Amino acid sequence: MFDPNHPLRFEPIYRSYLWGGQRLKARLGKNLPNDGVWAESWEIVDHREGESRICEGPTQGRTLRQLLEQHSHAIVGHGLSSERFPLLLKYLDCQRVLSVQVHPDDVYGARMAIPDRGKTEAWYIVESEPGAVLYAGLKPGIGRQELQEAIKQGATESCLHTLHPQAGDCVFIPAGTVHALGAGLIVAEIQQASDCTFRLFDWNRVDADGKARPLHINQALEVIDFERGPISVAKRHAMDWPGMSLLVDCDKFRLLECVGLGSYSMPSDTFAIVTLPQGSGQLVTPAGSYPLARGDSLLIPAACQDAQLHLDSNSIALIATPAAMKEFE
Repeated sequence: MFDPNHPLRFEPIYRSYLWGGQRLKARLGKNLPNDGVWAESWEIVDHREGESRICEGPTQGRTLRQLLEQHSHAIVGHGLSSERFPLLLKYLDCQRVLSVQVHPDDVYGARMAIPDRGKTEAWYIVESEPGAVLYAGLKPGIGRQELQEAIKQGATESCLHTLHPQAGDCVFIPAGTVHALGAGLIVAEIQQASDCTFRLFDWNRVDADGKARPLHINQALEVIDFERGPISVAKRHAMDWPGMSLLVDCDKFRLLECVGLGSYSMPSDTFAIVTLPQGSGQLVTPAGSYPLARGDSLLIPAACQDAQLHLDSNSIALIATPAAMKEFE
């Protein structure tokens, strides 16, 4: 029986791409299926490309989609559509640079042959090896014509704004932003629940069969926001609650960071996603206490009452809520 005071813990969905490795297991304790190349762990998702399945508690074995069909308001709250859960949380192991890509917005996504949400996302850098880079936005002065010419000349990289991220940095990537994660990074990503990506450039590489992955240059050029320019590391904004900072506040979600030993009250009347990129802690609700280790994630239903997050020393938690959520009580 569904109990809204029982947070939902899901079996991760692992995705294998050529740029992945084994660090999701080595660094985050993920139980990978085998010794292959594993790039992503989808922690919480309700999408045609993956549906999270509950791994413990009174609704064990059911999918998030099945629960939403019967308990949508209790899970997402009354102010949100329950057609699909709106957000997707994942961890990424970037052993090699990802493709240079861009995601569409909601308007473009709805017009596609197979409609999908747009994809606005935020990266939280969990680990960064010395010299690691990421690409976020276009350099100043790069418009459609300049980018097209660079693509023809095989010089796409010359148009990209480069960042050297450190652990704890957050980078916000709105839909329409050209971007690529570089090698040597472990990343926690919160995004709209979409799997729509248009590749501009894939570093001239091929897969195990000697085939290049497809590019989508025409579609990418249609959705790029050429007015945006370079993207910088997001600034932290202190909240009233000690140890809590606001990292992203956009029209799709809010992302908060909680650092260090302490206790935090979770929001009421809306859902919250909690994940621990570092350390350990526990979530306490009227239904019990739920431990959290590094790499663990929970979905707290909107109808959950008086949920408290307790972090151990040297721990970091990320909390994602819908855009409509403006205060912590």
